[in-house]
Amino acid sequence: MSIKAYRPTTPAQRQKTTQDFDEITTRKPLKSLIASKKQRAGRNNKGRITVRHRGGGVKRHYRLMTYNLPENLKLTVEEIEYDPNRSARIARVKDQNDVYYYILADTNMRKGATIQTGTNAPIEASNRLSLEQIPVGTQVYAIELTPGRGAQMVRAAGATAQLMAKENGYATLRLPSGEVRKVLTTCTANIGTVGNVQHQNIKIGSAGRNRRKGIRPTVRGVVMNAADHPHGGGDGGRHGSGKAPRTPWGQLTLGYRTRRNKKTNKMIVRSRHEGKRR
Repeated sequence: MSIKAYRPTTPAQRQKTTQDFDEITTRKPLKSLIASKKQRAGRNNKGRITVRHRGGGVKRHYRLMTYNLPENLKLTVEEIEYDPNRSARIARVKDQNDVYYYILADTNMRKGATIQTGTNAPIEASNRLSLEQIPVGTQVYAIELTPGRGAQMVRAAGATAQLMAKENGYATLRLPSGEVRKVLTTCTANIGTVGNVQHQNIKIGSAGRNRRKGIRPTVRGVVMNAADHPHGGGDGGRHGSGKAPRTPWGQLTLGYRTRRNKKTNKMIVRSRHEGKRR
C-alpha cells in the first residue's frame, strides 16, 4: 500500500495525497450486511450537540460488522472492501455454513485466504483465539475487554498491541497509545496488525475534502469576542496571554484529566500519560 500524490494543478492538489486502492477487490458491498445511516450532525438522542463542528457530508451506508465471531469457524475471505465509516479496510468472509460476515481486514488478509476461530485454531496471522492460547510477544488487534462482548480495543487502521505477559489469569498488553493494561486471558483477539497502515500519512489538502467527510470549520477562541469565548477579547498584540487554555464553557483543557472510570484503574499498569511527563 502506498501514498498517491496528485499533479500540482491547483494549490490544494499540490499538497493533497490519498491512498491507492489496489488491495480493494470490490466496490459493491453485500446488501444483507448494510444498513441505512442517518446523519445526526454530532447530536445525541436528545438532539443536543455533543460533538461540535459536525454536519453535512456525503451520504453513506453503515456496514454491519461482527466483532464477536462464534467459535470453531473456518472463514474464507471473499472480498476486501472500503468502508466509509472507519479508517481500516474490512473483509467480507464466508464460513463453512455459507454465512457471511464483515470483519476488520489486517495486513495479511488476501482474497481466498482462510481464517479460523476458537481453541482449535493454529497460531497464525488473522486467526482469532483467546489470549491464554497466544504466545507472549505476539502482536494482536481487535481485543475484547469483557469475555464474550466482542472486540473493543485496537480497531483503527495500522493499530496493533503487544502481548507482554500472562500471570494469575490476566494478560498484560501494551496498547498503541503506550498504555500498559491487564485483560482477562479468556478474552479473545486476532493475531496481526490492522490493515491500511498508511492512513495516518494522508494529507487532506483542501477544506472541501473535510466538508465531504462531514467535518465543519473550527474557529479559534482567540479570534472571538470576550463574550463568546474565554480566550476572546484583547486590544491587539498577543491574544490570550496569561490565560490558561479553556473550553468555550470555561473548563480547563491542557493537563485536565477527563478519565472518570475509577473501577478499572487497577487494570492499568502504566498510564499512556507517563511517557509524556519525562
